[in-house]
Amino acid sequence: MLAIPPRDRLIVALDVPSTADAEAMIGRLGGSVTFYKIGLQLIFAGGIELAKRLAGEGKQVFLDAKLLDIDNTVAGAVDSIARLGVTFLTLHAYPKAMRAAVAARGAAPLKLLGVTVLTSMDEADIAAAGYAGTVGDLVAARAGDARVAGMDGIVASPAEAAAIRQIVGPDMAIVTPGIRPAGSDAGDQKRIATPASAIRAGADYLVVGRPVTGAAEPRAAAEAIVAEIEAALA
Repeated sequence: MLAIPPRDRLIVALDVPSTADAEAMIGRLGGSVTFYKIGLQLIFAGGIELAKRLAGEGKQVFLDAKLLDIDNTVAGAVDSIARLGVTFLTLHAYPKAMRAAVAARGAAPLKLLGVTVLTSMDEADIAAAGYAGTVGDLVAARAGDARVAGMDGIVASPAEAAAIRQIVGPDMAIVTPGIRPAGSDAGDQKRIATPASAIRAGADYLVVGRPVTGAAEPRAAAEAIVAEIEAALA
């Protein structure tokens, strides 16, 4: 597991419809959060400019773009995104796309994460998509491909974190969505875990959206998750 301060391990997902909503949430969270995820909904509602501003203010930003296209298009996108100052960028963990992204990133500090299998999917879902084997098999294969391609980390559910660590070694980041504090609604997630269990399984970063942004007191909810992370690390 990487040496990261507990507060920096929490990534709050700004899955909101506008930059005004995002900025209001950032204001409510204040100094309790240092790392934010900007995903597809917000990317297409002015989120790129928000990402640049947050990065300029010293916040860490996870741009969850989940790129997948022909090599030249992926390379061009990565070249552009590397100029934004964000910390993490996701792409689907297909070998050619990952190799193109790593080459295009070059010496820029941008960290590239390979998305293995979405946490909203289970065995029935991957079978319906035409994949043989289990979710664990597919995650393991894609984690191995990401390591060979020179990626910086993996996105997968907490259920696969321990197995991934055995594949990728100690230096690649494991980022886990599907985090739900005890008693939280699972929503559309299927492969979930509490913050403490995810950290103990080997996750480096936890992506948390609705349990924080939908809480009556978002700052208190974020602080509680950071405290749970710190306790799990101890």
